Amino acid sequence: MDGAPDRAGAVLTVIVPTFNEAPNVPELVRRVGEATRGLGVDLLVVDDSTDDTADVARALAPTAELPVRVIHRRTPEGGLGGAVLAGVRASTTPYVLVMDGDLQHPPELIPTLLARVQEPDVDVVVASRYIGDGSSAGLSGAVRRAVSSTSTAVTRAMFPVRLRDCSDPMTGFFAVRRAAIDLDTLRPRGFKILLEILARHPMRVVEVPFVFGQRYAGASKANLAQGVHFMWQLAGLRFGRMSRFAIIGGLGALANIGIVAAMTSLGAHWLLAAIVAAEVTIAGNFLLQERFVFRDLRHEGKGVWARFGQSFVFNNVETMVRLPLVGLLVNTMHVAAVLATAITIAIAFVVRFTFHSRVVYRPRASSRREQLVEREVEQAVAPPAPSSETV
Repeated sequence: MDGAPDRAGAVLTVIVPTFNEAPNVPELVRRVGEATRGLGVDLLVVDDSTDDTADVARALAPTAELPVRVIHRRTPEGGLGGAVLAGVRASTTPYVLVMDGDLQHPPELIPTLLARVQEPDVDVVVASRYIGDGSSAGLSGAVRRAVSSTSTAVTRAMFPVRLRDCSDPMTGFFAVRRAAIDLDTLRPRGFKILLEILARHPMRVVEVPFVFGQRYAGASKANLAQGVHFMWQLAGLRFGRMSRFAIIGGLGALANIGIVAAMTSLGAHWLLAAIVAAEVTIAGNFLLQERFVFRDLRHEGKGVWARFGQSFVFNNVETMVRLPLVGLLVNTMHVAAVLATAITIAIAFVVRFTFHSRVVYRPRASSRREQLVEREVEQAVAPPAPSSETV
């Protein structure tokens, strides 16, 4: 590690994990320095690059407006999440802030995040693209924005309680009270370190909106491999609930297929067989999910009949959408009715899990979040304090 340790009296370490971001580092250091002037902030670059990013950061340190340190990891264990964890371990300030090195996270928001995380009832402040004036406009293309929003919805569905106060668990821009994190529990294996932190710790969360901007220089590092790593991370964090949902869905699928097979073998039309099978398995799946998947959430939100009604209606709508697809496979592509049913059920799995977690068993907003919202509304409508200046 290069550079002096955290200054005595410093309150915040800005941790920037980098991978081949040399063209962005000078502007990053300049803007962070200007935005945090006089706030007691240090900048720590944790670098896994194969270019000269670390050297550029070191060269800027003597003239920067704030202390700049560099950790260059020869072995990038844990990917971006591992880099953040290394930075937190190397810091000694009471608060740490994580942001990307490509300036898609605006440094000018750092003072706001620092002020909020220092409040007595806050553990982590999340810069969210999905509240207020926030936006993900900086993501390149509609496809990436759609993938991002879908991933966020699925992630929140898998952690309905831990993430109920966080609209953007996929963001890489957040500030956290260092004492609120047990570093030994973290197992970073990808680039969504905030999700790792929130999933493993009961955190008091506050959000502020931000606009995800355009890259200052260079190209995005997002690729298929990162997507695979994310899915692996998600499965590792929340294998239990989704796996139980999958097992029950699998049992329901077998029952569905068995009913279709039995009825068509007896001469029934495939459409009638599919309808009967769907209605029987919808009711059976709901009862099993109540007992084995969402048992801990049954008292967090709606009553049982409301849950059943939403589940029943959604599954029937999903069936009405799915059956024409079965018909297309059977009548046009000449796929066997049993195989066509199995294919469409598999496709519908993620959609059904997400809906049930995010809608049917959606927890009520925590009382703390409601109090924070009420406080922010009161502050927004309160008349301005009288000025101490005289005219």
